[in-house]
Amino acid sequence: MPISQSIFKAYDIRGIVAEQLTTESVKLIGMAVGSESIAKGERGVVIGRDGRLSGIELMNALKEGLKLTGCHIVDIGMVPTPLVYYATYTKAATSGVMITGSHNPPEYNGFKIVIAGETLSGERIQALYQRIQNNNFATGHGTSTKVDIEQDYRDRIAADIKLDKPLHIVVDAGNGVAGNIAPKLFEQLGVKVTKLFCLVDGTFPNHHPDPSKTANLKDIIKAVKETGADMGFAFDGDGDRLGLIDNKGNVIWADRQMILYSRDILSRNKNAKIVFDVKCSSLLPKDIEQHGGEAIMSRTGHSFIKAKLKQTGALLGGEMSGHIFFKERWYGFDDALYTGARLLEILSKTTQTCEQVFAELPDSINTPEINIHFDQQGEQFEAMDKLAKNVDFINDDNAEITLIDGVRVDYPNGWGLVRPSNTTPCLVLRFEADDEKTLNSIQDNFRVWLSNNGISTKDF
Repeated sequence: MPISQSIFKAYDIRGIVAEQLTTESVKLIGMAVGSESIAKGERGVVIGRDGRLSGIELMNALKEGLKLTGCHIVDIGMVPTPLVYYATYTKAATSGVMITGSHNPPEYNGFKIVIAGETLSGERIQALYQRIQNNNFATGHGTSTKVDIEQDYRDRIAADIKLDKPLHIVVDAGNGVAGNIAPKLFEQLGVKVTKLFCLVDGTFPNHHPDPSKTANLKDIIKAVKETGADMGFAFDGDGDRLGLIDNKGNVIWADRQMILYSRDILSRNKNAKIVFDVKCSSLLPKDIEQHGGEAIMSRTGHSFIKAKLKQTGALLGGEMSGHIFFKERWYGFDDALYTGARLLEILSKTTQTCEQVFAELPDSINTPEINIHFDQQGEQFEAMDKLAKNVDFINDDNAEITLIDGVRVDYPNGWGLVRPSNTTPCLVLRFEADDEKTLNSIQDNFRVWLSNNGISTKDF
């Protein structure tokens, strides 16, 4: 049966269940992953799944494919994505597959893949497709063992994190798989937890588990205010992205969180390197450098950030969408549960409230992510190619253009970004400036540029 190349994305495999992801196509993906892992000298493969309704069926198909290549499967069951990553560092297997649709709608599912310690992206993901096309598979008779690692994972975090005072948090798991473990983890750390939507339900009946969208945060904001909690943690569907609400109900986006995390790490590690993605505030690299660190910009995408951490030896990485990667005291993978624990540790050492701590950090005027939608997947890349070839709209000698992921233009008093989404057919824009007038001016420049290249600007 043919398999669509369109599901092999920039940093994972993702598609619509029963249309693009059938049991037969997933078996082929398992055979490709197993063959690739064996080619890298690793026969052990950890597998886990999130709470989506299709998870069990796809896991069984994946197992079938992996076994046909002779791989030995470590099945850790229904867990957040970070537990699959954790298992590849601590169990007898350095390859892993997490079955998750992340923040896509319920009819989607997908695969985040680690081969011999490397999270796949770009060409490495396309290589899996080529294996399938060429029928280039290892053969053998594999095995499967079920292992429960939740307690081991929680104990490892509890051994690392020490709180100086008790705190109260609201946890909103959005009926995603983090609801299985997050409340237990934070209670083990001595935190009082008020639970919201922590029962795993793949139909996501209350709100979509995507904390990067403010519409999904209404319930947790209300709960934090009503309970008088110190803060609120909102998790995405597979537990690798964290949304933060302070005690007054304000949303603290990940690039502002990163200022706090980077200062904490730099207080112990002078000259540490810290990675951030192209969507992050320009205040973040400035603050990193002011506190003695080296700021490194990366493409957006969990695979790319992880690769940049490994390449540079950075101790921390983060991206605007809420993926945070701690290498200091942890393993360098994106883990919203551990990130929440580190934040609690930092805030337990101050007499200030969460709101007061973040109010003292530098701030700016900025926009949330703005999406310009297209009808078909792939059109966003064509539009981006056209834009990248026509950057002559920037007639400011002081402007700095970055082309590692779309086009980012940094001016003396602000910046603008347009980049193609790797998961949905849209262009993603973001703007920031020291004042409203400059922000409007930068946006106007981008509107003219996009319009001149045949792209509608009615969405912003």
